[in-house]
Amino acid sequence: MQAFLKGAGVGKPLKDKGPAGPSADKKPKTVPWVEKYRPKCVDEVAFQEEVVAVLKKSLEGADLPNLLFYGPPGTGKTSTILAAARELYGPELYRQRVLELNASDERGIQVVREKVKTFAQLTVAGTRPDGKLCPPFKIIILDEADSMTAPAQAALRRTMEKESRTTRFCLICNYISRIIEPLTSRCSKFRFKPLANRIQEERLLEICEKENLKYTREVVPSKMIEGLLQTCFKGTFERLEVTVRNLVNDGYAATQILSQLHESIIESDLKDKDKSIITEKMAVVSKCLSDGADEYLQMLSLCSVIMQRAAQS
Repeated sequence: MQAFLKGAGVGKPLKDKGPAGPSADKKPKTVPWVEKYRPKCVDEVAFQEEVVAVLKKSLEGADLPNLLFYGPPGTGKTSTILAAARELYGPELYRQRVLELNASDERGIQVVREKVKTFAQLTVAGTRPDGKLCPPFKIIILDEADSMTAPAQAALRRTMEKESRTTRFCLICNYISRIIEPLTSRCSKFRFKPLANRIQEERLLEICEKENLKYTREVVPSKMIEGLLQTCFKGTFERLEVTVRNLVNDGYAATQILSQLHESIIESDLKDKDKSIITEKMAVVSKCLSDGADEYLQMLSLCSVIMQRAAQS
């Protein structure tokens, strides 16, 4: 990857390959499927009919209030506001009019004072390059806003009041209780429902067909679960790391592995005390996974506990 980013010819004189013609094929840019199949308009958002209906009414008037989206991870909160922004601004203005701060950014008061405040103070025109009308305001998206410090949220409230003419804010969070009341009272609140299994399956099957993928409806094969347990019972930690990594890389869902491991542990010959400790750890891992934690690290953590209890038995 390093060589790819830097270029193969770093430090060497480039050879003259002549003018590029039709035969000089460029490889198409690889786009992750999560971005490739992200909803491009509000109508494509799945299973959030109430939210979509209200947003469409706002988009028809080319206006938006300050928004607060809350609900479990993976329900389409970020995708919905990005789709709405694309409809409002079009592809040309989208990057100029939208500032998105996600979980990787600092959430202290300094970010609100500098990056957010500076962007919010910019004024914009009310037309697009294609001649269509668009709202004369920008959108600032604060993903995982519930992780912001209380002073940062208070500073954000003042910015929202002062820049209401030129900027709209969309706060996205999992837990609305962690947002201060002065912020929630200034936003239209939308709760995103957990996606039904049927909706998720339909979407996955649609992507599989478009990508010409072969798939099966099975769950994780029992021999893989048995192999994982045998590694926990008799193997080394290094071997365990490889086994867990292979399971995750093969695309098996950690939640499904967890469910099948639970059944196997209950039916195993471990002592009741060991089973109790392991299943308690499973509950913690399940919570972490639902909060969006890394699947590999969580499964490795669980399997390490299983290995530890098996060794003590």
